[in-house]
Amino acid sequence: METKLTGHAKTMAEKHNEFIKYDTNKPMMSLLEPDFIEDMAKVLTMGAKKYSKDNWKKCEDKSRYEDAMYRHMNEYLKGKVYDMESKLPHLTHVAVNAMFLQYFRDIGK
Repeated sequence: METKLTGHAKTMAEKHNEFIKYDTNKPMMSLLEPDFIEDMAKVLTMGAKKYSKDNWKKCEDKSRYEDAMYRHMNEYLKGKVYDMESKLPHLTHVAVNAMFLQYFRDIGK
């Protein structure tokens, strides 16, 4: 004889047969553009090789990164897509410098 579930027991049984993942309030990382993120990592890697890893965090004057961000943005606005030294897009450098400034803001510098 087959048992028929009703009410709460039926709802719970149905839930166990469906995929459940409670991630609705988590960031949707899949929305990030993978090539853009990779280019950011390339800019950061270039800086780590040129100076040292995380050297940028030692900066006491965040205006250095504001100036760098504006320089890269200005080059982009003048129609120059790629930075001559890194061969990476100026907009990627803008994003990296914005990340630096966000970091300094977050730590209260």
